[in-house]
Amino acid sequence: MRFRLPRTLKRGLIGLLGTTVLLGGLSACAGRQEHGWGGPMNEQRSAEFRGKMIEKVGKKLELNDQQKQLLGVLSDKLQEQRKALLAGGADPRAEIQALVAGPQFDRAKAQALVTEKTEALRSKSPEVVAAAADFFDALNPAQQQQVRDFMQHRGGRFRHG
Repeated sequence: MRFRLPRTLKRGLIGLLGTTVLLGGLSACAGRQEHGWGGPMNEQRSAEFRGKMIEKVGKKLELNDQQKQLLGVLSDKLQEQRKALLAGGADPRAEIQALVAGPQFDRAKAQALVTEKTEALRSKSPEVVAAAADFFDALNPAQQQQVRDFMQHRGGRFRHG
């Protein structure tokens, strides 16, 4: 007889893992010292990064002003969602480490963390989806194909070069 985890616990653990990976990646990106940015991302640096990202993507896809504006809205919505995920000021790594700090895995704290992060995603996701759809739908067919090709060949990450 095999032991099987209940479906809700499986989903919770998968959600926790996904959230951990997402938050770990975000915190790693925020602290990167790439292209002379150095140090953690503050509001000013975030705005500068946003401007450069829109400029770079705008050139690559040959975006018009309306498309650049929609990309800016998408960027803002993603930033809002990121802030909601990181709300509370706790270090994501420290939160995960706290789950295994004792002699047993802290199930209650893990479930509370999953619920908190899931709710943050759930509350902001409709705005992010709408902004992504508005941006993508405003692209002409050639630009849409460039986005598809880029995502397929580069894993969906905008790289330098």
